Parts: sequence; C-alpha cells; structure tokens
Amino acid sequence: MKRILPILVLVCLVWLHTRGQAQTAPAPAPAQSQTAQSQATSTTSDAAADENTRKAKAIVAQAIQALGGQAYLTYQNKAEQGRYYPLYHGRTSTLGIPYSYYVQYPDKDRFEVLAEKDIHVIPGTIDIGGIKSKKSVSVLIHNGMKGYETTYKGTAAQDPEDLANYLRRRQHSLEWVFRKWISDPGVALFSDGVAIVDGKAADQVSLLNSQDDAVTVYLDQNTHLPIKTSFSWRDPTDKQKNTEEEIYDLYKPVDDVMTPHSITRKFNGEMSLQRFINTIKYNLQLPESAFEARVNYDPKQGPQKR
Repeated sequence: MKRILPILVLVCLVWLHTRGQAQTAPAPAPAQSQTAQSQATSTTSDAAADENTRKAKAIVAQAIQALGGQAYLTYQNKAEQGRYYPLYHGRTSTLGIPYSYYVQYPDKDRFEVLAEKDIHVIPGTIDIGGIKSKKSVSVLIHNGMKGYETTYKGTAAQDPEDLANYLRRRQHSLEWVFRKWISDPGVALFSDGVAIVDGKAADQVSLLNSQDDAVTVYLDQNTHLPIKTSFSWRDPTDKQKNTEEEIYDLYKPVDDVMTPHSITRKFNGEMSLQRFINTIKYNLQLPESAFEARVNYDPKQGPQKR
C-alpha cells in the first residue's frame, strides 16, 4: 500500500498539469475554405491579365501615334515606285526589278513589274492619279478575294496557291493589324515583354482573334515604330508549321505618315524578298479601273492559235 500511494499521487499531478495546458492553449484558427482560396487566386490572376492587356494596348497606341496617328489610320490609298529583289536561300540573281505598286485600302492593289530591256511588255499605259504608268512586263491585281495576272499573253486568274499565300499575308499585314484587328472586340492583346530585333530593343505585343489566329508585332522601344511582324500557319498538305515575318526599316515622313522605305520578307527564317521604295505618295485619286481585270487567257491551255 505504501508503494501504491506515491504512484497515485504522481498520476494525479500529471493529469492536472495536462488538463491545465489544454485549458490555456489558444484555439486553432479555422482553416480557410477551398472556395475562398480559389476566389482569391482567380481575382489576382484576373487583375494581372487586365494589367497586361492595358500595357499591350498602351504600347500599340504609342506605335500608331508614332506612325502618324489619324493620318496613318485614315489614309485611303498609296502609290509607290522602287526596286524589289526575289531571294532564294537569302541570295538573288538580279540587280533589282523596277516596280510600281498601288494600294486602295483595305483590299485592292495593283503591282506592276516594269519593262526592262529585251523582255516582252504589255502595250499601252494607264493614268493612275495623274501618274502615267510605264509599260509593264506583268501586272498583278487583287480585288477583294480575287487575283488576276496580266502578261503579254493575256489576263489569267492568279494561281490558287499564290493567291492563298497573298491573302494570308494581307490578313496579317501591319495595316490590317493596326487598322482592323485592334478595333475588333473579339481580339485579345498580350504584352510579351522585350525582345531584341536586329540589335534593337523592342516591345513585343501579340494579338489573338476568335479563330485562334495570332500575329506578333515588335515595336522599337525608342521610336515606338514597328520593326517586325510575325505570324505562323500550318500547311494543309504536309501539316508543317511555317513562320512568316516582315521587317521594316529606313523610316521617312511622307504626307504625315512615317513610312518604311525598306521592307524585307522572311519565310521560316530565310529572306524571300526585299523591297526598296524610291518614291511614295498617299491619298491620290486612283481610278477603279486600275483594280479591275477580265480573264481572257488560261495558262493551262497554252497560247491561243491565231
């Protein structure tokens, strides 16, 4: 009995000490519900997305202002003359082909390859806004979704693959991006940070439409002028992804519009064409006949016998 009593006393002391700690310990904080956590995360994510969109729109607005603001957004047409260089694997076999190019925004244009020595020319000239066009080797006309090619043999419908390539480039052109894409409520804008393009620091902005079609614009951080556009598409035949780029340089003010006088086109990283503008004018009186054509020749059937 004498041995049991001390043990009982010790057990009682331990029980009293444990009970006192339980009574004085602070109650644990209630756990935050999973729904509340999700709502907080969603709110933070939405705020970040909104801020990114605001930044992208501000960058694009700066670019449009640098290009001429309303003068750039509202010009109706332009006419340019210069030389262009078709390239294969970054090389060309010509000293430059003279051309004239007339554009009626948004979906009409006329590209004339001008006559050179010892090649067939198209007889006659056309008065375009007071400018007498020179005799041409060939004329390529786009009117809406249709294309026509005129040579000394006659006028034929543009090759379907060439027309599809042209329409794709037009849809992703700088003018369409800044004058059509950004006014579409279904287009989302994203600021993608800073990139280096031709040694220049550029703000990178991507635009995505409701068809999951995207184009990226690179804008000089100092001048805010566009340096490059880029878009990708998947070939319907081989399913391979292709990337097309257009690079702009040698900006000069013309009729209140900052105009690049050097334009380089790239296909999957290789230069495919360069165009150098000698003269350019905006808002001329271009006749509708300059963008009209009538098919009278089928290249698949060969030249007609006389």
